[in-house]
Amino acid sequence: MSDKRKAFVLGMARSGYEAAKFLVSRGYGVVINDARADQNPEQVKELEALGVEVVLGSHPEHLLDGSVDIMVKNPGIPNSHPYVEKALRLGVPVINEMELAFRYFPSGVTIIGVTGTNGKTTTTTLIYEMLKKADKPAWLMGNIGFPVCSFVSRLKAGDIAVMEVSDHQLCNVDRFKTHISVMTNLYEAHLDFHGSYEAYKAVKKRIFNYHTEKDIAILNLDNREVLELARDIRSTKRFFSAHPSDQPGCCLLDGAIYYNGERIISISDVKIKGMHNYENAMAAIAAVKELGVENQPIVEVLKTFGGVAHRLEYVRTINQVDFYNDSKSTNVTSTQIALSSFDRPTILLLGGLDRGHSFDGLKEYLKWVKRIVAFGETKERISRFASDLGIPCTVVDVLDDAVAAAYSASSPGDVVLLSPACASWDQYENFEIRGNRFKDCVNAL
Repeated sequence: MSDKRKAFVLGMARSGYEAAKFLVSRGYGVVINDARADQNPEQVKELEALGVEVVLGSHPEHLLDGSVDIMVKNPGIPNSHPYVEKALRLGVPVINEMELAFRYFPSGVTIIGVTGTNGKTTTTTLIYEMLKKADKPAWLMGNIGFPVCSFVSRLKAGDIAVMEVSDHQLCNVDRFKTHISVMTNLYEAHLDFHGSYEAYKAVKKRIFNYHTEKDIAILNLDNREVLELARDIRSTKRFFSAHPSDQPGCCLLDGAIYYNGERIISISDVKIKGMHNYENAMAAIAAVKELGVENQPIVEVLKTFGGVAHRLEYVRTINQVDFYNDSKSTNVTSTQIALSSFDRPTILLLGGLDRGHSFDGLKEYLKWVKRIVAFGETKERISRFASDLGIPCTVVDVLDDAVAAAYSASSPGDVVLLSPACASWDQYENFEIRGNRFKDCVNAL
C-alpha cells in the first residue's frame, strides 16, 4: 500500500461498506475496521476481493498510524472515539461518507439537503416524489438509507441530489454545501452524542455552510429555535407555517395549503394526516417550487403518498385492534407526534437504549394511553414513570414479548403503537431492523 494514498474507514455498516468500495475505485489503499465482528459475510468477501484490509472484532492500536491520508468515519461513531482522537493528533483529516462523496460530485448537480429533529425522512421523500412526478432528474440519498457514495458514478450535470442529512452526518463535514437547505424543526435530541443542546444546534446549522444569497433556506416559521439559529445566515429565506402568513413560502389558510398566496391543495385531500405531516408537505412544496415544479405533480403526490416505513406505518388489524409501527421515533418529541395522531384507547410500546433522557415530555400526550409496555434498557425507568402517572405498565425484556403482552391486554377498537422514544442500539443495529421485527411479531400473532 505504500505507493498509493491510504484511507482508513472506521465503522462498516452500509456507509462504511460503500465508502470503502468508493475509495478503492479512486485509487486508495483501504483498511476498514469495526468493533463488531458479525458483519455481512458477502460484503466482507467483496471488499477483500477488492484488496481492502478488513479488520473486525476489535480496534488494534497499531492499525492506525501516520501513514494514513484520510479517515472516513461512520456517522454513528462519536468524535470522542480513541481512533478519531488519534487521527486528529496525527494530523489525519476525519470526514464521513457524505463529505467524501460530495468531493467527487460532478459540477452542475443541484443539492437539496433536509435536516431537523423530526420529519426529515417524510419531507425528503416528498421532495423526491414531487420532482420525479414532474419528470425532473432526481436521486434520493443520504441518511434515508442510501449512502451518497453509491450515486457518484451515476450523477451528471443537471441532476438533483435530494438528501436527508442527519446531525451525525453534519458532525464531520468540511466542504459540503447544498443549494437548497430545509430545516423542518429543532428540539432537544441526541444530547448523549453531542454533549449539549447548544452543540447539537451548532452542528445542525452546518446545513447552511457556504450559503450565499443565491442559495435557499427553507425554515419553519413556527419554530423559535429554527428562526433563532438561522438569524444570521446569508441564504435567501423561504418559510412554511401552520398559520396564515405573509412571508414567502407556504402556509395553512382556511383548511388548505397556500404557496405565495396561491391555493395548492385542501388538507382534506392530503393522504398523510396530522399537522406534522402538513408541515412536512409545506416544506417539500417550498423546496420544489424553487426548481419550477408546477402544482399538478405536487397535488398528485400529496393525494397518493402514504408515508414512509417505520414512521406511523400501519401494519395490520387483528380482531379489530390496529397495529402501528413508529420505530423511527427515537426521541420523546417524535413519540409526542405519534401519540397526538390517535384519539382512542392506545397501548404504547416504549423503550430501548438508555441515554438518560427524561420521559416527562410525554405526560401531556398520554390521555388515550391505557397501558404502557416497557422493554429494553430503559424498561425500569419507564415502569417508574408510568407508576408515577398511575398508568398500568407491563415490563418485559425484548420487543417480541412486548408485542405479545400488548395484544393480550388489547380490546377491539384499540391501537397498539410501537413508538419507543429511544434509540434501538441496545438490542438492534438500527430502527429499521427493530421496526421490521415488530411487523414480523405482529404478523405472527
